Amino acid sequence: MPPAWSKHIKAQPAPKVKQPKVKPPSRAQADDILLRQALDLQQAKRLSEAEELCHRVLARTPNHPLSLYILGTLGLGFDDELAIQYFARAIGQAPQNPYFHLSLGEAYLKVGDSLLAIKHLQRACELKPDLVEALCGLGRAYVSSDKAAMALPLYEKALKINSIHPMVRTGLANALTSLGRMDDARAYLKEAIERRLNMPAAYNDLMHTRKFTEEPSELASILSELANPNLAPDLAQQLHHAAGKVLDDLQRYDEAMDHFQKAKRVAGYDFDLESYRRWVDSMIELFSPEMLAAKASHGNPSEIPVFVLGMPRSGTTLTEQICASHPDVHGAGELTKLRRIANSMGFRTQPDEAFRGSIMSMTRDQSRTLAEEYLSYLRQHPPAALRIVDKLPHNFELMGLIGILFPNARIIHCRRDAIDNCLSCFVLNFTKQHSYNADLQTLGLYYREYDRLMRHWDKVFPGRIFENRYETLVADQETQSRRLIEHLGLPWDDACLRFFDKDGSVNTVSRWQVRQPIYKSSVKRWKHYESEIQPLIQSLGDLAEI
Repeated sequence: MPPAWSKHIKAQPAPKVKQPKVKPPSRAQADDILLRQALDLQQAKRLSEAEELCHRVLARTPNHPLSLYILGTLGLGFDDELAIQYFARAIGQAPQNPYFHLSLGEAYLKVGDSLLAIKHLQRACELKPDLVEALCGLGRAYVSSDKAAMALPLYEKALKINSIHPMVRTGLANALTSLGRMDDARAYLKEAIERRLNMPAAYNDLMHTRKFTEEPSELASILSELANPNLAPDLAQQLHHAAGKVLDDLQRYDEAMDHFQKAKRVAGYDFDLESYRRWVDSMIELFSPEMLAAKASHGNPSEIPVFVLGMPRSGTTLTEQICASHPDVHGAGELTKLRRIANSMGFRTQPDEAFRGSIMSMTRDQSRTLAEEYLSYLRQHPPAALRIVDKLPHNFELMGLIGILFPNARIIHCRRDAIDNCLSCFVLNFTKQHSYNADLQTLGLYYREYDRLMRHWDKVFPGRIFENRYETLVADQETQSRRLIEHLGLPWDDACLRFFDKDGSVNTVSRWQVRQPIYKSSVKRWKHYESEIQPLIQSLGDLAEI
């Protein structure tokens, strides 16, 4: 629950209830009492009990807005789509409540739907112009949708309203970094550190705004913070990554890896590799040549979609930037729309019959409806573009669905040296969604499953997937870039060679790198860590190019 709304509720006077012998509380008063108890239980992390009280209220007062809202906050992180439904129902009952719009907007941001997030966060700002959380949320949504310039005045307004809000300066710095204004971003991050506002995130972001050739004064401060035995695990995780980044720049590789390893340990992520293996087996079995042949007339023949996919840190952002430098191509960033469509069909990255049943029973008309839903979302980006790039890396898991819904879509698979690719993942502070990144051995074994699935897609979609090898691209940028544009079915444009001069924002962990001309220093980078990453090399097996 947003802190501002929590304070708002607590500031309201408690309902006055007369003694039962005089008059029992009204239904509205009884509902208020139960919901205040639910809020207290939520605060105490007794979530199932809080949920039960909310459902008791709804059984007595259907569509009670606060009950629906609390259920939405309880669902976040467990079932985000269900949380969105509860927030939407709450808004249906109380459309003028800015906090409801704030939470729905933030929930849409969480599932990656920036366009709907913007709609509700704008409404929250209209209803309560001084709501800093809404201003910051709208700023994040604009950055996520590659409109970082529109975020700047929102953060500046938030800064005037509350100069010590923990999220304002780091949010403003994030927008500036996305626009390539690194010096300005660093100034705000240093202010946040000096004021101890969202400090671990500020340190981590600051260390990623440049490459260090000399030890910065901040490193000693980071190490001092890490010496605190009472430091919360999530804060320690960010600080260890920040320290590791600087030490890597300074070529102190053994110290850097020590911090990266500690960051993973304090994060405590766990990944069920055996379940994922069974899921890959199920996808290979489901999307057989015979089944795909039976669905050959399905989907939409549009040539607009371009899917850039592969492992994270394989060159997807660089590939998108090269393609999007062409005047007929728009780079839409990492869209989750297709994943949400798949989720509505029962898709899960674990063995599950629901998705299989949806695919097998899908009719031609149903496939066209689903394809049109995605295309309608895509057309909300520049409609004149002949090609629109969706570069969500993990769309490699949805290649079977893509092949059915969009038989003429262009597919670009970004592939990189396996050890370099995995190391580049490991040293970054990925979210829990990427829990396969928890340790070197698991990461290598996960990579083998990704490789196994991609080899299946290559087999069942012969000639459809263009493999863009990172090492080939950096060795001969022009030749490989021309091949990329040819694969898109477009005439060559020299602007594609100067992708780093392209206007606009970049909203991925590669945003600093893609504003530089192509460099070769990342090729065989793993050799600096060879002794420390033996578990990774061994788990990759024959995929490790030593």
